[in-house]
Amino acid sequence: MFRNQKNEAISYGIIGLGRFGSALALELARSGAELLVIDKEEEKVREMREYTENAFVVKNLDKKSLLETGIKNCDIVIVCIGERLDTSVLTTLNLVSLGVPQVIAKANSADHGDILEKLGAEVVYPERDMAIRLANRLETSNVLDSIHMSEQLDISKLPVPDCMVGKSVVDIDLRSRFMLNIIAVVNNEAVMQNVDPQYVFRKNDILFLCGSRDGIMRLSEWTEKQA
Repeated sequence: MFRNQKNEAISYGIIGLGRFGSALALELARSGAELLVIDKEEEKVREMREYTENAFVVKNLDKKSLLETGIKNCDIVIVCIGERLDTSVLTTLNLVSLGVPQVIAKANSADHGDILEKLGAEVVYPERDMAIRLANRLETSNVLDSIHMSEQLDISKLPVPDCMVGKSVVDIDLRSRFMLNIIAVVNNEAVMQNVDPQYVFRKNDILFLCGSRDGIMRLSEWTEKQA
């Protein structure tokens, strides 16, 4: 039975080895995380046994079956069952009632997510979030990547625009112009997290900015006009 020793690394449980669950499990396993996985299909579970010995075939995700796997001892459990709403909801409910410290559940719709949140789970929307990230990259072609945190907050990574090279942070004043805050500046392997207002932007700088999607779009439009 799976046991997590306190004061050691965080242990993860993943229920459902579809595309999202399998990708998540592989990334966690490759990072060296302590991992337990569950799926109803033997083939998917067998593939994961290359990465963790705690891989179980479970046909019925009732409370008794979950207890037998030892998943109760995980610090974080992610429910990656999005297609079957009833199974997703009941599994989430069972995990919360078992006292799992943190339950994260995948949702395929807003209604599905509302139910999961009311049960006490943290909800993720993988397909929606990927669509938002792609839309941001398409609408602001100079953005290398972005993370959608909320409706008002994105974290974006972009190369310093040519029009900003040779000018200081205070000269450009992204905060007052676009309501964007500089989280960090990276140049080659050098990372500057506390960016001085007098810092002069250099060619090949990569900026990490925090602010709204609208702010990033306005910055993109402004830099295009300066070109």
